[in-house]
Amino acid sequence: MSDEKGRIFREAWIAGVNAHYPGEPKPGYIAPWEETPDWERASAAAVYQQVQDFIETTAGSASKLTREQKGRFVALCWTGQIYKHFADPKPAYVADWADMPEWQRETDSDIFERIEKEIAPHTASR
Repeated sequence: MSDEKGRIFREAWIAGVNAHYPGEPKPGYIAPWEETPDWERASAAAVYQQVQDFIETTAGSASKLTREQKGRFVALCWTGQIYKHFADPKPAYVADWADMPEWQRETDSDIFERIEKEIAPHTASR
């Protein structure tokens, strides 16, 4: 997986947390890439790639999804990564969309939209 893609995902996550988290976020939520655990780096790159593939296989028509649908897609992809890396994750780590805090839903939606912007020039010609 691309380190660059993972970094972009992480930057979007941190920006979203800073914008939407109520109060002071936990240090781990906004830790820089270099301090992010290996499993989380790999997961960030994998989810970026899943979003990119989704956008590309729809020839950019995924842009028609609602903001919530975009966020749900990111959340489901991330949940898959949690199950991949943890045999028995905490329930909060694999919560369904409706059970996630609003700041996290907004952040996931921001992530999808950031990836859209990153790859838009590449999908426009398809």
